[in-house]
Amino acid sequence: MPHVGRGAARVPDVIAGQDARVVFARHGESEANLLGEFSNTGTKHPLTAAGRHQASRLAVRLSMQGGVQNILTSPLLRAQQTARIVAERLGLPMVVDDRLREFDVGRYEGTRDQRHWDEFDDVVAAWMRDGDVDRRVGGGESHRDMRARFVPLVADAAALPGTTVLVGHGGLFLCMLPWVLANVSVDWALDHLLTPTDTVVAQGAGDRLV
Repeated sequence: MPHVGRGAARVPDVIAGQDARVVFARHGESEANLLGEFSNTGTKHPLTAAGRHQASRLAVRLSMQGGVQNILTSPLLRAQQTARIVAERLGLPMVVDDRLREFDVGRYEGTRDQRHWDEFDDVVAAWMRDGDVDRRVGGGESHRDMRARFVPLVADAAALPGTTVLVGHGGLFLCMLPWVLANVSVDWALDHLLTPTDTVVAQGAGDRLV
């Protein structure tokens, strides 16, 4: 991948039709958020009471927008719980898709060490600003690995009828949205970190998602 830099324009990887509509939704607040713990695999940390309330409000917002026909979710507990609340409100099934999981941080999973979080910040900056796509946090997943699973997921979602909601994770969306949305730059992604149940709504324009 070439150096992209902050704010640099690039050609995204996803081809989409004019009718495509995809909502990227971060899960509600989880116990891991409060603990400052890496919890990127398994089902250890559920939503907090605040997170369940946030998910309920997300469900209301999506129901008011209308047109949602598909709900896909990360397998992690906090995402599944968020998606289930949305699905019950909208009267739709939810589908667990492993490609929506948060990125693996290897040996740092389950830790809270500030040195590990400092490395996380350094690696994400290298991915986003320098195009150093093969670096890994704690020996886990690289940016190249994430892109290999996430880009096909979004292409699949964009081909589904109606609006498709993807319930996932802040780190994943931060690192991937500039590579699937034509008008989202690295600069924008770094400056607009998603808080719990924040959404990014994308639709087809030309042959791209914007």
